[in-house]
This record gives sequence, C-alpha cells and structure tokens, in this order.
Amino acid sequence: MKNLLRIAVTAAALVASTAMAQSYPTRAITMVIPFAAGGPTDVVGRLLAQSMSKTLGQQVIVENTVGAGGTIAATRVARAAPDGYTVLLHHIGHSTAPSLYRKLPYDALNGFETLGLVTDVPMTVVAKGNFQAKDFADLVRNIKANQEKINLANAGTGSASHLCGLLFQDAIGVKITTIPYKGTAPAMNDLLGGQVDLMCDQTTNTTTYIKSGKIKAYAVTVPKRLAVLPDVPTTREAGLPAFEVAVWHGLYAPKGTSAEVVSKLNNALKVALKDPVVIERFAGLGTEPVAQNRATPEVHKQFLTAEIAKWKSVMEKAGVQPE
Repeated sequence: MKNLLRIAVTAAALVASTAMAQSYPTRAITMVIPFAAGGPTDVVGRLLAQSMSKTLGQQVIVENTVGAGGTIAATRVARAAPDGYTVLLHHIGHSTAPSLYRKLPYDALNGFETLGLVTDVPMTVVAKGNFQAKDFADLVRNIKANQEKINLANAGTGSASHLCGLLFQDAIGVKITTIPYKGTAPAMNDLLGGQVDLMCDQTTNTTTYIKSGKIKAYAVTVPKRLAVLPDVPTTREAGLPAFEVAVWHGLYAPKGTSAEVVSKLNNALKVALKDPVVIERFAGLGTEPVAQNRATPEVHKQFLTAEIAKWKSVMEKAGVQPE
C-alpha cells in the first residue's frame, strides 16, 4: 500500500511538473545582465529580450546587476529558483572568472544550464588620435622600442579589454604598463583625451570613435574584415594570426531548470537570432548573431568548457594572481 501511495505521489508530481513546463511562461522573465546599462552587453541583452518577449508571449525584463566582474549577477542567477523566470546573459567573463577569483560562490561550468551562444563581438586595437604609428606593424615596432613609456588602458580586471590586452602583449612578446579603470567609459574618455596611449576594446565601444577620427584603429581581432570597418585590417593580415579574440555572449538558466523550459528558452533565443531587427542592430555594432548550430545548449556547454581551460592557461602564463 505504501509503495502504491509513493508511486501515486511521484506520478502526480511528474504530471504537475509537466503541466507547469507546458504552460510556461505565465509571467514576466528577468534577464540579469552583469554590467551597466548602455554598455555593449546591455545593448545585446536588450535587443535579445525584446525579440524573445514576442516568442515567449511574456515580457523579458532586463535587470542590470553590476559588480565584481559579473560574479554578483552570476551568483544571483545560480541561486535563483530553477523555474525559467530568471536567466543570465553573460559574456566571455563567465569563462575567466574561475581563474580570476579564488572562491567563486558558484560553479561557472556546472552551476548553470547553458541555453545557447548569442554573438561574438570583435575587438579592435586602438590608440589615441595623435599616436604616431601609421599601421599595425609600425605600432608593434613603436611599442617594442618604447615599452617603458607606452601604456595600455582597460576597463578593469577581468574585463574584455583586460583580456584582449593580455593576449596582445603575449602575441608581440612585451609587457607594458596597464592602467585599469572602473569601467569602459572612463577608460575610453582618457583615450579620447590623450591621457592614455592604447586600448583593446569591443567594436560596440570603438566603432563610432574610429569613424569620427577621434581614435586610431590598427586592427580587428577576428579572421575577416568587418563591413562596418572595411579599411581596418585583421590581426591575421597584420602578421599575428595567433592574436584573435572575440567577446562571445551566452545565455544561462539556473542548474536544474527542466528540459522542457530549457527547450522553450532556447527556441526563443534561436528565433531572436533570426530576427531582422536584431540582425540589423547587431550589424551596426560590428557584430552578427552566431550560426543556429552554435545557439544550442550542447554546443554552448562544449565551448564554455574549452574557454575556461584556454583562459586558465593565458592567466597563468601572464602571471595573473586570482583575487
């Protein structure tokens, strides 16, 4: 009798769970973004949220939870109920956090359900407007000859510009003075004002200033030239094929989110990545949605695994000590 009762209770729970997944979503979904409003990840997230809202039939509300290199936002989502109503949009920093922080309050790889990759934002190697180097090869020669005098700005430890700067220095075999700022905006302001020499940052931050001639662009860090910056060579063309990096973004749900809910969120993501409005706006930012075969939970998980290992090696080689 007890066994029958137990089976009945289990069956009822399964039916209830299935029914809940089938009706999902019945209310607004919160998309947590680890960075400030108006920044590149925020722009990507808001475009995604608007499109996904139409597919899901419920509003996807963006909430910026800033601090500690994105780990505060990631912790919040990792600890949220696995019901599909709280998701995380994070960038490459999700894969570097295990190497930058000694004690993360979550498991970056296994503490989430991966929902799919979103986009790869290229990086640009840029300099203040009056920097003397005429092209990328000349820039490298200039740095090597004056490495004690030249400095490189970034948006803070673990930021995309910090990671790009590490790879750049490794690729050309020098170590120059790096100046970390509290965010992209103050770093870019000082580059525009000529207080710092160089920066390696996302096209979403640099394209407007490059086009206006306020800063100089020497290379983009992806294999193909960008339609939005057709005159800027790739690092591969410039003779540094090993120096390629893009700021990829991925979508996550708390660990334990049901397969049915994961499937619905993934479907909404895939639809958004084919949305003409999203494609057009991404193009204006110098990026594009990932191919549909990369916007899957399985490929996202495999890619995240490889990225965590890759950045662990880069950090160790650069002598970066976890906080």
